[in-house]
Amino acid sequence: MIGFVVRRVLWLLPVMLVIAAITFTLMHMAPGGPWDRQKPIPAATRANLDARFGLDDPAWVNPDAFSAARERGVNNLFTLGRAYLDSQFFNYLGRVAQFDLGPSYQSRGTRSVQTIVRDKFPVSAKLGVVALVFAVVVGIPLGVLGALMHRSWADQLTLAVSTAGVAVPSFVTAILLLVFLSRQFHVSPLRRPEAWEGFGRAYLLPGMILGLSVLAIIVRLTRSSLLEVKRQDYVRTARAKGLGEGQVVGQHMLRNSLIPVVTVLGPAGAELVTGSIIIETIFNVPGLGREFVDSITARDYSMIMGTTLFYAGLVALANVAVDVSYCLLDPRIRERLRGR
Repeated sequence: MIGFVVRRVLWLLPVMLVIAAITFTLMHMAPGGPWDRQKPIPAATRANLDARFGLDDPAWVNPDAFSAARERGVNNLFTLGRAYLDSQFFNYLGRVAQFDLGPSYQSRGTRSVQTIVRDKFPVSAKLGVVALVFAVVVGIPLGVLGALMHRSWADQLTLAVSTAGVAVPSFVTAILLLVFLSRQFHVSPLRRPEAWEGFGRAYLLPGMILGLSVLAIIVRLTRSSLLEVKRQDYVRTARAKGLGEGQVVGQHMLRNSLIPVVTVLGPAGAELVTGSIIIETIFNVPGLGREFVDSITARDYSMIMGTTLFYAGLVALANVAVDVSYCLLDPRIRERLRGR
């Protein structure tokens, strides 16, 4: 079990490296730069800014520095390798290895990416927690209800709810609710910045809207998995032994049917916790998602890279947690890992 977890964690390193390379490539393929949105600045000032933030270095590798080192008579492979990799990409990876995500270009280096993530992420995380709790607390009972009352009106209702949750985008639901609440009840769900400092009612409506799509998926997965499990022999045996329906559903059916649900909850939970860019924009939530959008439009390279790696790390760790939860839910998987 421990060896399995260690292997999964070690696999995160090449995954994060690939994500960093893809993000860096797409980022530099986009037209413009971090100083293009500002008012026109002199060429000398632009050159100084590029030199200060390392933007005048080659993007990937630096063959000129390698050649210069060779001309100076340097034959040390480690030194030559460092000279060759003296570039924007590998220099940034070196800072990330030291847990430094770099300065924000929008603030001219006065704020670091770590500081922005530390200040903005808690708001997005609280919004995601509300969405995840809402999706699980409502979605699993609806899925169980649909499976136990198969082909009844309740089952048809749960299918309609799940279909609507998947088909209707969250931003459409958000806009419709904003219009409905404002016109019918003269209540605006938009909050002032100070309303997001605690963990109050301001998070309920955007959190519930954010969790609707995950709720719909949970309902369908729970329903279909329970329908398959309820036909198994061990369920009929449990009923034949005289166990109550609650025990049969809770101890024998639901636990085994939750594996597909947990598979979805891992990455979906990480996605919700990292925040929804659209929902944060609609409800004026001062979270990390809005900051990420602003960094893309401003070509804030370090903010884009840092936020992407932060998001990717959360999703990757959530997938590891899902794999570990398999072992906790299904004893057969534990025995299979012990057999290795």
